Amino acid sequence: MASMRWCCIFCLFLAVFGARVGICFSSKVYVVYMGSKSGDDPDDVLSQNHLMLASVHGGSIEQAQASHLYSYRHGFRGFAAKLTDEQASQIAQMPGVVSVFPNLKRKLHTTRSWDFMGLLGEETMEIPGHSTKNQVNVIIGFIDTGIWPESPSFSDANMPPVPAIWRGECEPGEAFNASSCNRKVIGARYYMSGYEAEEDSARIVSFRSPRDSSGHGSHTASTAAGRYVTNVNYKGLAAGGARGGAPMARIAVYKTCWDSGCYDVDLLAAFDDAIRDGVHLLSVSLGPDAPQGDYFKDAISIGSFHAASHGVLVVASVGNAGDRGSATNLAPWMITVGASSMDRDFASDIVLGNDTKFTGESLSLFGMNASARIISASEASAGYFTPYQSSYCLESSLNSTIARGKVLVCRIAEGSSESKLAKSKVVKEAGGVGMVLIDEADKDVAIPFVIPSAIVGKEIGREILSYINNTRKPMSKISRAKTVLGSQPAPRIASFSSKGPNSLTPEILKPDIAAPGLNILAAWSPVAGRMQFNILSGTSMSCPHITGIATLVKAVHPSWSPSAIKSAIMTTATILDKNDEPIRVDPEGRRANSFDYGSGFVDPSRVLDPGLIYDAHPIDYKAFLCSIGYDEKSLRLVTRDNSTCDQTFTTASSLNYPSITVPNLKDSFSVTRTVTNVGKPRSVYKAVVSNPVGINVTVVPKQLIFNRYGQKIKFTVNFKVAAPSKGYAFGFLTWTSGDARVTSPLVVQAAPFPKGPLVVQAAPFPKGLMR
Repeated sequence: MASMRWCCIFCLFLAVFGARVGICFSSKVYVVYMGSKSGDDPDDVLSQNHLMLASVHGGSIEQAQASHLYSYRHGFRGFAAKLTDEQASQIAQMPGVVSVFPNLKRKLHTTRSWDFMGLLGEETMEIPGHSTKNQVNVIIGFIDTGIWPESPSFSDANMPPVPAIWRGECEPGEAFNASSCNRKVIGARYYMSGYEAEEDSARIVSFRSPRDSSGHGSHTASTAAGRYVTNVNYKGLAAGGARGGAPMARIAVYKTCWDSGCYDVDLLAAFDDAIRDGVHLLSVSLGPDAPQGDYFKDAISIGSFHAASHGVLVVASVGNAGDRGSATNLAPWMITVGASSMDRDFASDIVLGNDTKFTGESLSLFGMNASARIISASEASAGYFTPYQSSYCLESSLNSTIARGKVLVCRIAEGSSESKLAKSKVVKEAGGVGMVLIDEADKDVAIPFVIPSAIVGKEIGREILSYINNTRKPMSKISRAKTVLGSQPAPRIASFSSKGPNSLTPEILKPDIAAPGLNILAAWSPVAGRMQFNILSGTSMSCPHITGIATLVKAVHPSWSPSAIKSAIMTTATILDKNDEPIRVDPEGRRANSFDYGSGFVDPSRVLDPGLIYDAHPIDYKAFLCSIGYDEKSLRLVTRDNSTCDQTFTTASSLNYPSITVPNLKDSFSVTRTVTNVGKPRSVYKAVVSNPVGINVTVVPKQLIFNRYGQKIKFTVNFKVAAPSKGYAFGFLTWTSGDARVTSPLVVQAAPFPKGPLVVQAAPFPKGLMR
């Protein structure tokens, strides 16, 4: 009987313990976002957050404190905590809460480029006619994987003292202390509570400090603001000097990204601190998966909204999905960057036995000393793998008896995230001595293969396979990679660069701009590959190019708002390549449009003197939010003031944006824009329009007469359907005054339109206006 009683007590204990464990394991990390910062003391905010948490923990302050991860109390209000779904739902109903959303993981969007864009000088990066020496007073924040401070790109030699406005700190940690910062890298923090709450922290391979172990953060920081370093190369390739766009600007590091990604709660903590620390710009080479969710359930959109409200420009990458409609980082208060090539390639020659020579992209430092038999990988299938499966050189799919000593032609699935480098390892392990990889989508992305290898497109791939199939003893030889300068056409939009239209608010064109992001050489972490510099591709690389240029604009025009800087970059861009031909898109070579490059390819030589700017301020973004469905109650939750929707726009197209997009044109529609004169005090600008196909565009007035610097003038753009066409059509509005040209893309889709694949049509344009 006693044993039965003890058994019952034990079972009851297990039931209670199991219930508690169940509650523990059912909890997960949530962001509780509460809008703009109030006037409360930061310590009081922490106490208030604990009280909110206690109310869903049965009144227990101890449990509230245990569940709490971060309080956001400098740039905006909110907190991060471990909650059950039910607790999260309860908090979402509390007064003052804008949104509650799970702690999602974001992905990183993973030199000669400055010469290619026309920026001169080793340290000054001067633009003719302007002095950018004030860049020493501009502070750039990088939300990324940290930094390798000993890199020569981050030397503080001959730099003046840290600007007095800086309020940040150098946070010590593993292999990183206060002395790791200097007059160049003036601050460094790291954030991992969100990461540790979601993943096995024992598996972290990174330093628990701001120190960079992956290389990505060092690469992006040096691209934007690295010092001039002589005799830089990647294992003998791309030799020359390396420098960032603003070499004398200051760097502040916010490490939020770890081995598997970057979590929302850590990102928001970084934005919150960066705003308080006093950065002028934030560079964010990461983003969500497409399609992106609501602005105020997205950490980067939230952080950048409050950054912009505090005068901080956020530059973000558009993503690497490559598909139409896959663009991310869609908010109008940030500048979103697509990726292009430049006029430098890294190539290996493929010489066939009939002396036919092809060139493929590669960073492989291995070359073949003699020719070898070349076969399709499908001929070397192993085990249960079919020839079709083996043609993709999957792990264990190759028969080493057949593959040994041969060059294999492998494929990669279209849109696949498979590692190209891994395929060369598979071929090497099977005894292969070389690889030709057919990859139409990313044929221009150079890879450091472990054996002699090269990437080719489908057309060349077909020719090589035809040679193999029609030759009794096909042979080939692959050379080691070499640097090829002057490759044409350039720039081209990279195939991986995510494209518009904007899936969340189609009235806002994204991306905004394009910059080099293909095969970029920059600083690296020696922990990741025992080298100081590395070559990477991605919109992660194009983003810091725009960050560097925006820094120079900020240096010359320190009083300009984030939207003014963005406008200067967008309206001075070009849609022509270096041969004055329309920019093309890889891999198919079609003519690019605004969904590929936004306003075009950045032109640093013109950004400091844009003539006119399209300015916008927090009140304009409030009106934008009202136009997309926010009522006054939800708006005030975000702004925490008495904002109203009295000044709302009829549609989001009416935001004073440097591009104009009308996604659903029914017969006719008008939008108003306001330009501010930042050029010659007395000037006259005339409107020149290139109509989108099937759309008539008129501008009223056709002429803008300015009498002073800073003067603002409104104008109206009228759209009318002339001949309904299928899908989107593209044109331009350019204001001209002497040599000044202020260009805005016009993107229009007439409604209704037949269902089917998205069709785009571009209008012819006068070349003289597009440079």
